[in-house]
Amino acid sequence: MKVMVLMLAGGIALSGCSSPTKIASPLVPDKSLQLTAKTSLNMSTAVTGLVVAAAIYLVYDPLAPNWEIEESRLHGDTYRFSMKMKRYHTGGSGESIQILKRRASQLQNEQGFADFHILEYTEGIDSQTIGARRIAEGTVKLVQREQADSFRLNDRY
Repeated sequence: MKVMVLMLAGGIALSGCSSPTKIASPLVPDKSLQLTAKTSLNMSTAVTGLVVAAAIYLVYDPLAPNWEIEESRLHGDTYRFSMKMKRYHTGGSGESIQILKRRASQLQNEQGFADFHILEYTEGIDSQTIGARRIAEGTVKLVQREQADSFRLNDRY
């Protein structure tokens, strides 16, 4: 979808290029659409609006998830998550810890563990040329029932 929109926008942009010896016909005819008895819409204005809307959609992409997550298994039952928020968004800045917990819970259930412990969690901003992005990283350890029992810790005292 993005490629098709990009090709359409590129085709419209390049359609203005012509050699000086030829008389070029416009890509969009200079006609009007009669919407109502008193209202009409110029075709070139409509096409320009569609191209601008397609470019905004291509950059913003409202249907894309707010966060990208990369998961790596450090060893056996320990996982590392690296998350990046999309550049242009309308919210979701505080979702990273929820995403980490949700994914850890999924791994816990899939692999038959009793619980998980968050060993490390950090949030920050990654400044880049195009714009800053919110990032988050965390390490999670999946644990069995006897390791998850908080009363077991009291046996040492």
